[in-house]
Amino acid sequence: MKIIIHYVLILLFTLVNSALSESKYHHMPHGKFRNPEGSPIRDPNFKWSYKTFNEEKKKIKISIPSDHVVPKNQVLENINKLKNEDYILWIGHATFLIKLGNNMIITDPVFEKNMGPLIFGPKRYVDPAIDLKNLPKINYFLQTHNHYDHLSTRTIKNFPFKNTEVLMPLKLSKHFEKNNYKKITELDWYDKKKFSDITFTFLPSIHWSKRSLWDTNKSLWGSFLIEYKDKKILFLCDTGYGKIYKELGKKYGPIDITFINIGAYNFFPMAPKKDSSIYHTNPEEALQIGRDLNSKKLVGMHWGTVVLSLEPIMEPAQRFKKNASRFGYNENDATLFKIGETKKISELIK
Repeated sequence: MKIIIHYVLILLFTLVNSALSESKYHHMPHGKFRNPEGSPIRDPNFKWSYKTFNEEKKKIKISIPSDHVVPKNQVLENINKLKNEDYILWIGHATFLIKLGNNMIITDPVFEKNMGPLIFGPKRYVDPAIDLKNLPKINYFLQTHNHYDHLSTRTIKNFPFKNTEVLMPLKLSKHFEKNNYKKITELDWYDKKKFSDITFTFLPSIHWSKRSLWDTNKSLWGSFLIEYKDKKILFLCDTGYGKIYKELGKKYGPIDITFINIGAYNFFPMAPKKDSSIYHTNPEEALQIGRDLNSKKLVGMHWGTVVLSLEPIMEPAQRFKKNASRFGYNENDATLFKIGETKKISELIK
């Protein structure tokens, strides 16, 4: 009798979970996910071609300004010098250290030379600002989605702090479980995880997920709202533009600092329009999202590290600064980091 009751309870639990999933727009049948209702959809005239992409990519000039990168020894000196301060440090692409009190957060850590499986995938033209072995102790590891330029199984395997709290979207825990992480939490959109003095809320973004031919959109993607004392910091990461951001602005704004992608937006001539992608904002769309969120400061990221699209490598930063005033920001509000640069949060939020 106990066995029958046990299986009945399991069945009821499964049915309730299924019903709850079906009530959420972003949950689809067969374990797939989709973007928020009303998000832009892929243009059927977009014709992806590795051949075309590689031919066009060869035309991109990799010319790195001398002041784009902080020397590694100076990066380590600054980490030590600011050990009693709250700060942000750009390691490269979407990898940041965010220090808030005694909380050290790392975002989407990728420390490899190439962003793909084994020796494949695009190679970064700027090394990470520090080596993996030189990271300060990490308390929170934030993983936004499963693309190779954000989730590196090699970094996960070699990460020196397996006892850190790892927060991630639904269906990504397997990458951490197999590498003996002790504290793993999967989150759905709008789920919260509270700790003693810091709260993380997983919020929607307009993107997608894929690591193989068989797993398109079978894990979730999103962004992290970090609340610490009186500060709100949104690590928005990869997204296209959509109406969801006005909704999030009403519910969670004002935001003090929003990290947002400003690169990887041009796929012309494969795409019918130049400088337009539904999955990555161009600099002007990023600024518009900042306005929708009522964000005081924006940090432009996802540029200046690796070629993932066909715009010139320094163009995202230039357009981000140049167009800030059109969206009610001054140049200091549209913030850019050198790779390896550290900025005090007290100086960013005044």
